[in-house]
Amino acid sequence: MSAVHPLPAESDKLKNDSRSRILPIYTVVTVVLALVTIIMWLFYAGTDVQQGNIQRIFYLHMSSFFCAFLAFGATVLGGVQYLRTRDPKWDTLALAGVEVGVIFAFINLATGSIWARPIWNTWWTWDPRLTSAAVMVLTYIAYLMLRRGIENVETRRRFASIYGILAITTVIFTLIVIRIRPDTIHPAVIGPSAANASGEFEVTAGIGATLGATLFVWTVFVTPTLINWRIRLENATQRLEQLKAQYMEK
Repeated sequence: MSAVHPLPAESDKLKNDSRSRILPIYTVVTVVLALVTIIMWLFYAGTDVQQGNIQRIFYLHMSSFFCAFLAFGATVLGGVQYLRTRDPKWDTLALAGVEVGVIFAFINLATGSIWARPIWNTWWTWDPRLTSAAVMVLTYIAYLMLRRGIENVETRRRFASIYGILAITTVIFTLIVIRIRPDTIHPAVIGPSAANASGEFEVTAGIGATLGATLFVWTVFVTPTLINWRIRLENATQRLEQLKAQYMEK
């Protein structure tokens, strides 16, 4: 007797049910690991010999940028896959990536300003890295505005996919600008910059391990968790809209 395979709709439902069970567990693990990294920032890593305790904010500052990079990368994946398959789930991934990425990009800007005040004696300067980071945030805010400005669903998804793919160039430029612009004063924590700003940080006990653990936890656990919860919320919102539309037709 041959095995009975579930229909495509039933198969999708089984996958969604499985993800619904896994996500809460993954979220608990994420929260625990994130708390561990915060404890490492505050108590495990030594105090930087030049900057003092303000240097500790760089753990959040750096990890938030790479989290934004990962989230915006998910937007590229979602955009490419939507243009290829026209499956709305990929558009949902792209939207979730932008919203999560914008939050992390704002955190990156805010923590950078907090660090700059005692180190550079200013909250903001039009340094190439800071300027490119601000442009990056505005670019993705424009993505959200674009979605709201197009009423036709298919057109909105198609235009948003193309925009999301092209917008990643602002992220890449922000990442590499400190290595190609000789006039930047932003420190290059990983590798030397064109301005030899790597001397901003002295080798202090625990800093390398704390930074590595933070980047791992926040990119592998925190960012995917937030994106998946945003996808789950968007799916619930779309189901509610469908139910409302069906009710209005009666």
